[in-house]
Amino acid sequence: MRYIVDRIEDGLAVLEKEDGSFEHIPSEKLPEGVHEGSMLVLHDGAWALDLQGEEERRKQVFAKQEGLFG
Repeated sequence: MRYIVDRIEDGLAVLEKEDGSFEHIPSEKLPEGVHEGSMLVLHDGAWALDLQGEEERRKQVFAKQEGLFG
């Protein structure tokens, strides 16, 4: 399952799951370099950045913006 970092505040990261629900995780459990908008995956209890998934998502968002605003 993929998660998107919605925000990080007061030592907690708020992650949005693929189904639209949210989960709160202590930010120290996440990998270095995590920021709002990062895409994460959970493998065997360890969090990892999904850089390829994040780039794909960024391209999709950009394409939608181009379609809306030209």
